[in-house]
Amino acid sequence: MQEAEIEENQLDSRGWRKWFKGHDFAKRFILFLLLLISLAFFINNREVLIDLPEVGSLAPRYVSAQIAFDFPDLEATRMLKQEAVRDIGSFYRIDENQIRSYRKELELSLIQNPNWRSKLSKSTFENLYTVLDRLEEILIQAHFTDQRTLNKMHGLDIPTKGISVLSLAKENIEEQQLLPERFWEKLQERLKEIGHLNSEAIDFILAQFSKQFWLFQEDLSLERSIKHSIQDRVIPRYTHIEPGSQIIKIGERVSQRHLTMLKSMKHALTESRDLWAFKTLLSSFLVALSLLISVIAFLNIFYHDILQSVRKLSLLVLIFIMTLIFSSLVEHLLLSEENHLIEVARIPILVPFASILICILFETQLALIISLCLLFLFSAVLAVNYVPFILINFIAIITTVLFTHNLHKRKQIFSVFGKVWLSILLPILGLNLAKNALWGFNLISDVMSCFVFLCAIAILTVALLPILESLFHVTTDMSLMEYMDPNHELLHRLSLEAPGTYQHCLVVGHLAEAGARSIGANGLFCRVATLYHDIGKLFNPHYFTENQFGGFNIHQLLTPMESTQVIIAHVPEGEALARKHHLPQGFIDIIREHHGTTMVYYFYCKQMEQMGSDTNKVNEKLFRYPGPKPRTRESAIIMIADTIEAASRSMEELTEESITDMIDKLIDEKAEDGQFNESQLTFEELGKVKRAIIKSLIVTRHLRIKYPSRIKT
Repeated sequence: MQEAEIEENQLDSRGWRKWFKGHDFAKRFILFLLLLISLAFFINNREVLIDLPEVGSLAPRYVSAQIAFDFPDLEATRMLKQEAVRDIGSFYRIDENQIRSYRKELELSLIQNPNWRSKLSKSTFENLYTVLDRLEEILIQAHFTDQRTLNKMHGLDIPTKGISVLSLAKENIEEQQLLPERFWEKLQERLKEIGHLNSEAIDFILAQFSKQFWLFQEDLSLERSIKHSIQDRVIPRYTHIEPGSQIIKIGERVSQRHLTMLKSMKHALTESRDLWAFKTLLSSFLVALSLLISVIAFLNIFYHDILQSVRKLSLLVLIFIMTLIFSSLVEHLLLSEENHLIEVARIPILVPFASILICILFETQLALIISLCLLFLFSAVLAVNYVPFILINFIAIITTVLFTHNLHKRKQIFSVFGKVWLSILLPILGLNLAKNALWGFNLISDVMSCFVFLCAIAILTVALLPILESLFHVTTDMSLMEYMDPNHELLHRLSLEAPGTYQHCLVVGHLAEAGARSIGANGLFCRVATLYHDIGKLFNPHYFTENQFGGFNIHQLLTPMESTQVIIAHVPEGEALARKHHLPQGFIDIIREHHGTTMVYYFYCKQMEQMGSDTNKVNEKLFRYPGPKPRTRESAIIMIADTIEAASRSMEELTEESITDMIDKLIDEKAEDGQFNESQLTFEELGKVKRAIIKSLIVTRHLRIKYPSRIKT
C-alpha cells in the first residue's frame, strides 16, 4: 500500500479542525501524554494470568498455591446434599379416580334417598353440592408424607400447604386405608373458614367421606421437587488452601476439582491486588513511559514527518488507543465468569485490527513495526496463553500487511481477512496436534473463534475507515478509486462540457502515474488527482485550445492581459469548485500547485510585442500564476506531466529523440524557474521520472503506418 496522502494545508478553520493545523509542540505533548496515560492504564489493569489446563489432560508442570484462598469443594458439597435428602420420605396422594367415583355415588345416594332432609333442617341440596365441589378439589390436591419429612420442611422454610402427615409403608400402598381423624378435623376448619359454605352441610359431607377407605399413589415429581429445594438450601462447603500447598502434580490428570482450585486462586489474586496503590501505579507508568520513549525514538529517526505533524500523530495515537480498548473489551468478555468464552476462544486475534488501519491510512512498513510492538505488549499484559497467541497473531499480522498492499476497494478488506484465516489454519492444526487433540472440540472451536475474530475486525475496519478518512482528511487508495468513477458529477460535466480538457486529463494522469511509480511515489493519487486538476476550465471551456474545435480562437478578440486573466482564473475557480463538491484537500492542493508560479509565456510575449519589447511597461507578475509552487513529489510530477502533454500536442515530428529533447528543455526551464525547490524531488528522482514519462509518451503518441492510397485499375 503506497503511503496515504495526508494533507496539512488550507484546512477548514472551523471547530475542532483547528487542532490539526501547524506543528505545535504543546499539541504533540498532549497527544503523547494521552497515549502514556492510556498505556499505563492498560498495563495497570491487566488480568491475573493463571494457566488453566484442560480437564482430563496431564498437568505439564507442578502448580502450588501462590496465595491463601478458599475454594468451593464440590465433592464435599455434593456429599452434604446427598445426606440432606437421605431422610426425606415418599409423598403420596389419593387416587383421583376414586375421589370422583365416591363423590358421584354420594350424589346419587342423596338424590335417591331424601331422608337426609329430615336430619339437615338448615341445608339444601345446593349447599351439599357446593361443599362436595370444594371438598373434591381439596382432596385431589392433598399430599401426605411422614412426620420427619414434614418437620424438615418446616425447619428449612419450605412451604407445606396441602401436605399432611400419614404413616404409610410402600409395601402397603395397594391396600385401602382410612385417613386419620386429625386430617378431617383440619379439613373441617379449613372449609368452615370459607364464608359461603353451610356449616351443617360441611359436617354431614365430611362424616360420609371420613368413613371411606382410600387408595394412595406415590407422587415422584413432588418428591423430586422437594429434594431439589432442600439441596438448594445446603450451604456450599469451602476448603481452605494455604500458600505453597500443592494443587497439581506433574503428570497428574487434571480434574474439575483442580480447575476450580485454580480459578479460585486467580480470583483471590485479583482481589488481593490494589490497582490504585502508589507502587502499582508507578510501576505501570514507568513501563508505559519506556515503551513510549522507544516508539518516539523510532518515529523520530524513520518517520520524522509523522512525529512533526499533529494530524498524522493524532490519527496514529487514535488507532493505538482504539486497539488497546478493543483488546481490553475482548479480554474482559472472554474472561467474564458469566460467559466462560475463554474455553471456546482460546486464541484471540487482536493485533491485525491496528495492522490493517495503519496499512491503509499510513504505510506497510510502519504498520508492521507498530503491529509487532503491540503483539509483544499484548502477550506480556493480556491474560492469554502467550505461545499460541504470539504465533497466530504474528502470522495474521504478516499476512494482513502483505495482502493489504495495493488494496483498492473496501470489499477487498473481507477477502484480505479471508486469506489471513486460511494462513492460520495450519499453525492451529499444529498446535492442537502437539497436544494430541487433532480432531475434537478444541480444534473446531479454535478455527471458528479465529474466523469470528477476523470477521469482527473486518466489519470494524469497514465501518471506521470512512469516519477516519473524513475526520483526518486522509485520502486512501480506496477513496481514490471511488473518485475515478466517470459518473462523478464533475467528471461527467468535464466529459460533456470540456471534452478536450477531459482527454487531456486522462493522458496527463497516465503520464503522471508512470512517473510517480518510477520513484515509489503514489501513482494512483497522481492518476486520480489529475482527473480533477483542470476542473476550473468548466467555467470558460472554449477559452482553452483543447476545446476549440471550430477553428476560431476567441483570444483573437481579447487583449493579452485579458486572455492571461481568463487562463489564470481556471486555478482559483477550480479550487472553489473543488471545495464546493468537497473534494479531498490533496486534490485541491494539486489544482493550486500544478502551474506553480509559472508564467503564461505566450500572452506575455504578445504583450511585450505590443509594448515594443519594453520590459518597464509590462508587469511580469501579472502574467504568472499565483501558486504556490509544488510542495510534494506528486504535485511536481503532475506539473511536469501537464506541461509535457500540452507541449507534445504541438509537435510536428514525434520521435524518441524529439520527445526527449522537448522534455529536457521543459524540465530545465521549470527547474531554472525554481518550481521544484519545495517539492522534495531529488535530481536522481527527476531523471527517473523523465525517463518514465518519455517511455509512456512514446506509447501514447505512437505513430501509425501511413498507408498509400489505393490505385484504381
